[in-house]
Amino acid sequence: MNDEHYIRLAIAQAAQAEALGEVPIGALIVVNGEIIAAAHNRTITDHDPAAHAEILALRTAGQTLANHRLGGATLYVTLEPCTMCTGALVHARIDRLVFGAYDLRAGACGSALDLARHPQHNHHIREVKGGVLEDECRAQLQQFFQKRRMAG
Repeated sequence: MNDEHYIRLAIAQAAQAEALGEVPIGALIVVNGEIIAAAHNRTITDHDPAAHAEILALRTAGQTLANHRLGGATLYVTLEPCTMCTGALVHARIDRLVFGAYDLRAGACGSALDLARHPQHNHHIREVKGGVLEDECRAQLQQFFQKRRMAG
């Protein structure tokens, strides 16, 4: 399986978030070619500002592996992670991060900030790859917000 395959699965997770009225962001974590966690935004549903797709996927992966460290894991997500999520990825020791759309306003993996490779951290995400199926990921978000604005 390649990165595009997993981003497509993250897009499907994002569609589940949208069906709940959540911002459509989906994530999954893969270790040795096996999906060990899949999640989508649930901040509104769970009344939890930290219930971003990435955080929920990290929680599931930690439980699945019975470890708070996720070395060797790749996180796939439809939008460049924010500062909260990037911090959690660094602390979890995620090996690779692959994301779809860049977030020029709030992205913390190279766009607005680069916390994934900040020199003060004792760990860095080994590989950060953005822009995978970017057009599809961006369109999903834009269409969601466009519908919301029209509903007014």
